[in-house]
Amino acid sequence: MKRLLLAPALALSVSASICVPSAAQVSAPSTVLIPDSVFDGERLQKGWVVVIRGERIVAAGPSASVPTPAGAQTRRLSGLTLMPGMIEGHSHLLLHPYNETTWNDQVLKESVAYRVARAVTHAERTLMAGVTTVRDLGSEGAGYADVGLKRAIDDGVVPGPRMLVAGPAMVATGSYGPKGFASEWRVPQGAEEADGLEGVARVARDQIGHGVDFIKIYADYRWGPNGESRPTFTLDEITRIVEVARSSGRPVVAHAGTVEGMRRAILGGVETVDHGDEGTPEIWKLMVEKGVAYCPTLAAPDATAQYAGWKKGVEPEPERIAKKRETFKAALAAGVKMCFGGDVGVYPHGDNVRELEMMVQWGMTPLAATVAATSGNAAHFHLENRVGRVREGLLADLIAVEGDPTADIAALRRVKFVMKNGRVYKQ
Repeated sequence: MKRLLLAPALALSVSASICVPSAAQVSAPSTVLIPDSVFDGERLQKGWVVVIRGERIVAAGPSASVPTPAGAQTRRLSGLTLMPGMIEGHSHLLLHPYNETTWNDQVLKESVAYRVARAVTHAERTLMAGVTTVRDLGSEGAGYADVGLKRAIDDGVVPGPRMLVAGPAMVATGSYGPKGFASEWRVPQGAEEADGLEGVARVARDQIGHGVDFIKIYADYRWGPNGESRPTFTLDEITRIVEVARSSGRPVVAHAGTVEGMRRAILGGVETVDHGDEGTPEIWKLMVEKGVAYCPTLAAPDATAQYAGWKKGVEPEPERIAKKRETFKAALAAGVKMCFGGDVGVYPHGDNVRELEMMVQWGMTPLAATVAATSGNAAHFHLENRVGRVREGLLADLIAVEGDPTADIAALRRVKFVMKNGRVYKQ
């Protein structure tokens, strides 16, 4: 009887503890931000003010309808557009540009400690550039160092963007790299190998247990007879990975560039396809039908082509770049949902806007690109109830830029103010 009487009382106590804000939250000082304009994640607004208390936005709207809380600090952002912090969709904080050190040498010759030290500086540069959230798509040979870096940022040990992490990512045995070594040597790999329905399920569960936010797979890679890209996992294997990940509340994302690799990934249930170099009208139609978003990573091949000697703006575009432009335009025309994600790490961290500039140069409007970098990626990555808009109740991840990014995408390079979780990092 005592247990029966105790149960509802306990439930009431738990409910009360959830619903009633803490004294610290109630007493937190408010800050009123007064910019020239506000991009709310969808459109540009004039005459708006934004009120911050603690880590959240508590009010946003026309100044006449948003009262100033008693004792609030007022911060004027004259000449600036206030907007949500950008969300980078394809980052590798544990890599640095390949013209400094090749990918093979980073994986094989740089210790995890050294790479983490670099990643700490990469994270700070990224945040200072106005990117307050990153989806980091694989540690590339550094195990679960990204999970540790995420924790260090969350705990305030080092400054950096909010991270969604993939850990080591998953590849089919024999498909990934480093390659080119004598057959008697087994060199460390840049991702975790898995095979067969039970094998991929086991690896997916193990990665989930290590704290990843999503599973990344390589649906194809350069392991064809002549080194060309060919599909890796079977459709059944991809479907099994997705089944396991979804049961834990996690999505699956795919590196895929070939038609068949993309087709298997889409039909298998992945939520984004990254790269997509050989996409066709049929593939774009399938992506639209299945609601799969596309991270085109335009800036990475542009960078590697220049590392290889291409003089951009002087010499004709290499065939790969011209093909990339065609596929991006075709995907855009087909109505595929676009992510902002450039594979940053191949080129310098903090230069994230390079991808958005190319998206605009190749046919996207500045408004559409700015939406992709904020509310668009928030929706694609299941963050829409936390970040990506200037809206009451969301986290105060805000930046202010000089100019209007919905008319001139280069304004996103002129970041003058950065706030994450209500804390100012740049002013």
